[in-house]
Amino acid sequence: MLNNIELINFTKMTLDEKKMVLSWRNHSEIKKWMYNSNDILLESHLEYIESLNNSLDKLYFLVKKDSNYIGVIDFTSIDRDKKSSEFGLYANASTQIPGVGRVLENICIDYAFNILKIKTLKLEVFSDNIQVRNLHKKFHFQETQKKIVNNKEVICMELKNEDR
Repeated sequence: MLNNIELINFTKMTLDEKKMVLSWRNHSEIKKWMYNSNDILLESHLEYIESLNNSLDKLYFLVKKDSNYIGVIDFTSIDRDKKSSEFGLYANASTQIPGVGRVLENICIDYAFNILKIKTLKLEVFSDNIQVRNLHKKFHFQETQKKIVNNKEVICMELKNEDR
């Protein structure tokens, strides 16, 4: 894995870490890019994290770099037969760390291909989220289709292991 990076499984987080992640997720600059842009209540957040203990197709991690909490990465729709997964990421919105998106993207790609051993990594991004779309393109993700979610255009992208 990348230097000075610690991945903390959501199911192993302390209560304070869970509350911190919830505050990030409910931040206006994060939630506006989510399919569910409503505030999430603590009780719902804790129930969701608890449900991850019994999930075989989802993994969520709090990312720490050099003892600083920098963001969250997740892998969903993990299909071990098809060797594919979707992923998402968001940075700690309260601190502006230059290049944090690139760091989180590198971690996702490394984890997906080297730990999960998948062949195809997929994502979805709102078409008007230009900064994040460009980030994914820098990592060689290709647009595969478009769809509408919550009356907004979504771009589906993927990266095959051999194309990275």
